[in-house]
Formats: sequence, C-alpha cells, structure tokens
Amino acid sequence: MHGPFVSYTNGDTAKLLAGDPAWLTLIKVVVLFVFGVVMTLFMINWERKVVGRMQHRPGPNRVGPKGWLQSLADGLKLAFKEDIRPVLADKWVYFIAPVVSTIPAFLAFSVIPFGPQVDMFGHQTALQLTDLPVGLLVILACSSLGVYGIVLSGWSSGSPYPLLGAVRSAAQVISYEIAMGMGIVAVIIQAHSLSLADIVASQQGGWYFWLLLPSFVIYMISMVGETNRAPFDLPEAESELVGGFHTEYTSLKFALFFLAEYVNMVVVSCVATTLFLGGWQAPWPLSRWSGANTGYLPVVWFLIKTLIFLFVYIWLRGTLPRLRYDQFMRLGWKFLVPISLVWIVAVIAVRDVKARYGFSGPMVLVILGCVVVIALVIAFVVPERKVRDNRVQVTGGGYPVPPLDLSVPKQPPRRRTSVRGERARPVAAVPVGGQPKEADNGDV
Repeated sequence: MHGPFVSYTNGDTAKLLAGDPAWLTLIKVVVLFVFGVVMTLFMINWERKVVGRMQHRPGPNRVGPKGWLQSLADGLKLAFKEDIRPVLADKWVYFIAPVVSTIPAFLAFSVIPFGPQVDMFGHQTALQLTDLPVGLLVILACSSLGVYGIVLSGWSSGSPYPLLGAVRSAAQVISYEIAMGMGIVAVIIQAHSLSLADIVASQQGGWYFWLLLPSFVIYMISMVGETNRAPFDLPEAESELVGGFHTEYTSLKFALFFLAEYVNMVVVSCVATTLFLGGWQAPWPLSRWSGANTGYLPVVWFLIKTLIFLFVYIWLRGTLPRLRYDQFMRLGWKFLVPISLVWIVAVIAVRDVKARYGFSGPMVLVILGCVVVIALVIAFVVPERKVRDNRVQVTGGGYPVPPLDLSVPKQPPRRRTSVRGERARPVAAVPVGGQPKEADNGDV
C-alpha cells in the first residue's frame, strides 16, 4: 500500500533525537504548544461551522475573515471575565485542578511522530520531540492523569452538582480507558513494540485499520467516550447536572478545562492516525511517488488524517442523541471489553498458526475481524430482552412510573338547601383545600 521511505527503528530514532541541541529541543517544545493551542481555536470554530451547516443555519461569520477569529475573540473575552471562587471551595485545590487537567494533555504530544528525518536549521533530526521504548504507555498515562483534574475540580468546588459531575466523569473515563487500552493491545502484538515510531514503520506493508479492524472500531468508540464528547457527554449533561465538574469555574480556569478537552481530542486523533492509518505515511496512490514520504510533506498527510478523525467527532455531535448513563456503561463493560478480550486471543492464535503452519496471517486476521465487527453490529441492533413480569426496573429497563390505572374520581356537584323560600343554587365542586364556590347563573 505504501511506497518506499526511510524507516527508522526505535534505537535509530532515539539516537537521532538524543543528538539534538538544547535550542532545537526548545523550538520543538514551543511548536508543539502552539500546535495544541491553534488546533483548539480551529476546532471550536470548525465545529460550530460544520454543525451549523448540518442544521441549515450559518455558523460564526462576524469576527475575522468569514468568522474564523471568533474563537480567538471568545478566548480573549474569557481572560477578562471576573474570576469568582466559591466561599466553600478549597482554595489551592480549586486552583490546581484545571492545571492538572491541561498539562498531561500537552505532554502527550511529546512522543507522537509527526514526520520522518528532516534537515532542520542544519541539523539532522526527526519530527518528534522524543521517542521512548514505552511511548504508547506514556500516552495512556497522560490520559489517566487528566482524571485527577476532573475529580479534584468537582470535590474542591464545595458544591454537590460539580461533585456528582466529577464522579460520573471519572467513572466514564476510567471505564473507557480500559476498553481503549485493550483495543491497542492487538497493535502492540502486531508491531512487536510500544514505540510509536516503530509502529509507524511496521505499517509500511499495510495499515492496521483494515488488518486489525475490530481494534480500530473499539478504539474509535472508546476515544469518543474517554474524551467526554457527544453522544457520551454525560458529565456535562445540562438537563441533569447544570455543567458538570466545572460548574463553579469562571474566567481562565474554565478556559483551561475547555483547552484540555479539545487538546485531548487532538491527541487521541493523532494516536489513532499513528496506530491505524500509518502515521505520517502517504496514502495510496500518492505513496507510489518517491518523494511523498520525505522532507516536511509527510506532516501534511499526518494532519489530513488527524482532521478526518476530528471531523468524525463533529459529525457524531451533530447526528446522535445523548445516551442514558446506564446504556453508556453497559456498552463499555458488557460489549467493548469482552469483544476486546476475544479479539486479542484471536490475534495471538492467528500468529501462532501462521508461525507453525505458514498460513497467510493478514488474510485470516481480516476475515476474523469482519466476523467480530458483524457480531458487534448485531449486538447493537438486537434489542434488549424485555422483562416479562410486572416488576419495574430502576435502571436498564425503564424508569419507575406510577400505576397506569391510578385515577382520582371527580366529586359530584353539591346543592345547598334553601333558606326561607330562597331558590336553591347549585354549588361547584369543592376544590382541594378550598371553599365551595357558587356556580354562575349561566351554569344553572
């Protein structure tokens, strides 16, 4: 599928990056930070424009050329908003929580390979800040550390609604991190490495999105749930919890949570591109061109693939309704995790059969992957088994409702006895907790 390119193993890339001077490393750090901030501003505006187009209405079109500076204007406005801290909030934890959420999101960029070896200011280096033998575990660790910021922000606000939102969000993120971790195990087995540079190099013969199709589908679902995005944006369910764990935050602290959410979206999209779409390798048929995978041009392929995943985020938000919380947890624990375990065992079995009997491993993996995906679709399409007795389930099968035959009988109209020959006039029904009222002449 892919043309020739200079392949580097983990040792070669690590040695190449170890020779970078301090000023070159500092330039890379600044570029990665600016990339995260600019992608956040771009994503907010792009999301509003795409969802507006889906709903047949205009998006932002006032600030800047065609409205593309609207996100920058909103960010500057947030910076000048009044910073309010609740009286019952824990001062230092309340301040540290958004920082704890934002820093790990930016740290994850450090191990992602954006391109091959290039000549940068007269020095040979790779378009990557650092390449670790356990780079994939660093990504998972950074996403896990973000949960601490969510929990601390809800607890330190001193209010019950942020605390409820923090607990829901922590349960959601942890649940789908497990499914995400299991989804990438098959990639690790196939690539024989945890280094992201090695995983990109191992896809020279074929991308993993079709070779490990169930892992790709599981990762796609898990990354949406792990980043708290629609239709899994339950921690920010406005109809239930006001605004989730950051309800009591204002000004720049709220902006940091916003920044952390969108940077996490960009990070998991970059990781999906690296694991399943060949990273910075050019797609077919552009890969047949010898210069497609050299120089700075592979950065363009990498960004295009990442934007495809980010567009899927927007597409889901504008299409699907929000799930109920028990349905969401049921999807993660009863479907994604068991299917991931079965798929991992199948991948190991296929590799063993290939080593023993010389069968075509990729073709068998593709067939097994299609079978698992079909089973996953059938599991979603088949409705849940209905309860045949009269018991009302609290969760999973419906909501508690009063008996359907419950009715309040109407009170009959009363007549007042005549006094000394006066004509008796009908009296309207007595309202609950009130006094009887005389009927109007027209009602006689």
